[in-house]
Amino acid sequence: MKITIWNENRHEKKNPEVTKVYPEGIHGALQEVLQQEGTEVRTATLDEPEHGLSEEVLDQTDVLFWWGHIAHEEVEEHIVDRVHERVLEGMGLVVLHSGHFSKIFKKLMGTSCDLKWREADETERLWVIDPSHPLVHGIGEYIELEREEMYGEHFDVPAPDEVVMLSWFEGGEVFRSLNTYHRGNGKIVYFRPGHETYATYHNNEIQQVLKNAAAWAADGGRKRPVYGHHPDPIEKIAPRNS
Repeated sequence: MKITIWNENRHEKKNPEVTKVYPEGIHGALQEVLQQEGTEVRTATLDEPEHGLSEEVLDQTDVLFWWGHIAHEEVEEHIVDRVHERVLEGMGLVVLHSGHFSKIFKKLMGTSCDLKWREADETERLWVIDPSHPLVHGIGEYIELEREEMYGEHFDVPAPDEVVMLSWFEGGEVFRSLNTYHRGNGKIVYFRPGHETYATYHNNEIQQVLKNAAAWAADGGRKRPVYGHHPDPIEKIAPRNS
């Protein structure tokens, strides 16, 4: 399984608090976690040529992780189209936290992907509501995070194929926090926690969900159906009398 982790890598350059939590960047922290599974893991960032997402890189990617926040609009449209096409072909996509507002997630969802939010150092409790799902393998009844940013309903996305975890926040809001979708041949995971100034990605249970997501969403190798004009019939067509 070949994994690419994309991070806009802007907070790390501007905010010392983020660098303190993730000295190698959010992408570096995720890479360290996912390499524990013995997979081939590379990183890509916004300021690289082609945002680090060349055709060659994407062709060699079974699952792409995406973290973005303050620079969504800087992602070039032709790169979004390139990623979109690979998802339809079968590449998995795991969208993290504020990546809900990324161009690629909006394109795949077809909605605003908007929500309520608040930064108040709140406790978040992510309840497992589908304990049989592979995304929560190794997870108990819930994951509790002492401090996180609040995301609240309504989350303006299409009804997920599956809602696997539901968050409750100290301030009273709830949120569909671990959701799955299928688009074309591709599997998509949205996983909510991961605000840049909190140590969420250092949490062992969150790391387990990330590993599960990589395994679940990865390209299974099934060929995309053939579309368009199909002049050669499967069976012989008998001539019809006029």
